[in-house]
Amino acid sequence: MSFRNLSPQKMFQKLADDRTPAFTFTATERSGWEAWRAAALPKVLACLGDWPERCDLNPMFLAEWEHDGLLKQRWLIDVQDGLSAVLLLAIPRDLTPGTRRPAILCWHGHGPHGKEPVMGNDSSPELRASIAQANYNYGHQMAKAGFVTFAIDWIGCGERHDCQKPNHYTPQTRDWCNLYYLHATMLGMTSISINVSHGMSAVDFVQSLPYVDPERIGVMGLSGGGTMTLWSTLCDARLKASEIICYSDLWAHFGFRDLNYCGMQVAPGLFKLVDLPEAQGLLCPRPLLVDIGANDTCFSVDTAMACFRRVARIYEVAGAENNLELDFFAGEHGWGGQRSLAFFRRHLGA
Repeated sequence: MSFRNLSPQKMFQKLADDRTPAFTFTATERSGWEAWRAAALPKVLACLGDWPERCDLNPMFLAEWEHDGLLKQRWLIDVQDGLSAVLLLAIPRDLTPGTRRPAILCWHGHGPHGKEPVMGNDSSPELRASIAQANYNYGHQMAKAGFVTFAIDWIGCGERHDCQKPNHYTPQTRDWCNLYYLHATMLGMTSISINVSHGMSAVDFVQSLPYVDPERIGVMGLSGGGTMTLWSTLCDARLKASEIICYSDLWAHFGFRDLNYCGMQVAPGLFKLVDLPEAQGLLCPRPLLVDIGANDTCFSVDTAMACFRRVARIYEVAGAENNLELDFFAGEHGWGGQRSLAFFRRHLGA
């Protein structure tokens, strides 16, 4: 046993524990918040690196079916040169000709099924179990409540997971979130910039639909989908209201201590600039609903609430506290679902 530390993990943990990001929020009045946001946001977004070039969507209608009182559609859209995404739509059946509804982009979290359970696919025991465990079919439930909802897979999940391809040589155990992050940073990009860009393409398509109000688009997502909700909202001004579900914590705790993060959640130099509360606080004054589970075993309630309190302080100083809500629920890692309908109706309309 050495008298000195030989553990790189302990070294990284100490660096994280001692870190005070450059844009830690300390303002006490609105003018200070305005200056903080104006200085921090461009630098935080610059961490994402280059963006893939946008391309024509070339939408292709694939299928339509009825499910649990909803009309479901499957489309194929191009999201960048050489890459497409399957887009699922859930459409309320009570739409009347000439009316336009608000729409919600529903990002999925980690897991083997990508967007499918979120949009209500309950066609197998595994999918039904995934839905039951996390109240995971928020795309389906919000469509039942009258919203048009839509989803795509981020890269590395669902139908855009390379291990889903037949006769693929890469071992199933490879973490594709991390592998794609390495690929992206070699090219000056990040997984976040790629995924957010693809989400923007999905919004482009849905805004063009005759029954969607292009001025009333929201976004929601669980866990890794909360990551995507955060960054999609920061990068896309068309998203008017956001629900971050079980993605609140402090980088030194859930990232460095618990190793509970991956390449789709991070960007080079991000923690030099902001901790997660400040990243979420940069959404202010836009409407934000945060879900935190009292018994979440993925993000500890102690540090999750510490994160939320810091976000709340930013909204308070900005005079926008009425635009921030908390759904604190008794469950595990999943969708609280107690305030979502009222929140999106308030900010997007019914």
